[in-house]
Amino acid sequence: MNRATPIHERIAILRAAQRDWAATPVDRRVAVVAELRHLIAERAPKFVGTVAPTLAKSLADFTAAEVVPLVDACRFLERRAAELLRPRPLGKEDRPLWLAGSEVTIRREPFGLVLIIGPSNYPLFLPGVQALQALVAGNAVLIKPGQNGEQPIRWLIELLDDAGLPPNLVSVTSDSLDDARAALRDQIDKVVLTGTAETGRMVLGRLVDRIIPVVLELSGNDPALVLLDADLDLAARAIAYGLRLNGSATCIAPRRVIALEPIYDALRGRLLAEVAKLPPIEVAEPARTKLAELLDKSKAAGAVVHGVFPPPEGEAAMAPLVIENVSVEDPLARADIFAPVVMLFRAADVHEAVAMANASPYALGASVFGSEYGAREVAARINAGAVCINDMIVPTADPRAPFAGRKQSGYGVTRGSEGLLEMTQPKAVFLRKGTFRPHFEPPGPDDHAFLLSYVAAIHGRNWTTRLGAGMKMIRHMIARGARQRRRHR
Repeated sequence: MNRATPIHERIAILRAAQRDWAATPVDRRVAVVAELRHLIAERAPKFVGTVAPTLAKSLADFTAAEVVPLVDACRFLERRAAELLRPRPLGKEDRPLWLAGSEVTIRREPFGLVLIIGPSNYPLFLPGVQALQALVAGNAVLIKPGQNGEQPIRWLIELLDDAGLPPNLVSVTSDSLDDARAALRDQIDKVVLTGTAETGRMVLGRLVDRIIPVVLELSGNDPALVLLDADLDLAARAIAYGLRLNGSATCIAPRRVIALEPIYDALRGRLLAEVAKLPPIEVAEPARTKLAELLDKSKAAGAVVHGVFPPPEGEAAMAPLVIENVSVEDPLARADIFAPVVMLFRAADVHEAVAMANASPYALGASVFGSEYGAREVAARINAGAVCINDMIVPTADPRAPFAGRKQSGYGVTRGSEGLLEMTQPKAVFLRKGTFRPHFEPPGPDDHAFLLSYVAAIHGRNWTTRLGAGMKMIRHMIARGARQRRRHR
């Protein structure tokens, strides 16, 4: 599709192609993804060497964060998509007695045209998986990439073409906000956004009048809880890794470390030592400005900053910061920060630690460090879409697992089985066999008594109640049948 084609014309072309694609068997859609996986494996070395430097990422980081989870997501779709999207008959189990002879089949049908608004921090993996799930579900896709993300998406589309995807099913806009606004004004059927909470509010505001469904994967301010029996060296290394990964531009990076009082000092020493090893990290100017304003307020309230900020004039790279003596109500502790910053909090006990973790307006991810049994109990009490135990961030790229935010971190699901089904809308198809339709008849004077007898016979507390009500049902049914025979003579 010509990149000079106006957005509204592209959308019309995508819609026309989608109708045939929706009628294409799922196995044929999946075959495109299977071939795409092989093409990525063949062509990734050259692509990574070309694109990673333009995004200021090392070859290893780009491959690990963008390519590896993408091809694994392809294989997951190959193995599971046909089963997940197949029409599903509900069978007779749990069917109400009064619906005897009725059958139900649940179908999963595409929305039509899905607009994917991608992020700048993971420009290939996140919108790539979302686009593949949308396509396998039978949708057409328009992708608005994040800043500097157009090249990776165009590479993916080129590979999809070579993998046999029919033409005009996927298109990419520029990374400009104007293209995003133009797409939101047009006739789209669903939006999947990965971005900040502020962007999420803007998108919702533009769609609310048309009631277009949206999946929002938004900002985070993730806690890491360190329990008494935690491996402190492991915890410190994990937190430092989370600060370093992807230049700390990761929505589920650790921002609030909550340690129980007896181990606070020991963890603090280890964490400061690990963070001191990290190199300066480039941070976008808007994020540095926001951080400077928040830090000024926090330091005025007594916060202690370990590390140098702001960076020397004219430099975008900043040293990672560890901050102490911050209140959970401090604006810094409640902000979405895209910079290598982590705050340390003391908790008197596990109950207080969980309360502090849940105090944020964001609820995207979390980590817990400690023995398996205790950490699992704590993880169950944390309000977050994903919780890693004794690890950081990486397990969330499991292609089988859903990824979803809560509170101001968004709603809806991407990735995993749930993410694929999110790209479809369910349809229940009911079939009634035979000709017996008692509900077509006008209600009789004692029909309410029959219905109440049914309720008692099926849902009564004990067997004597159910037996007595069942006998009444039988008498009602005999009397009703006699009336109907007389009426139809």
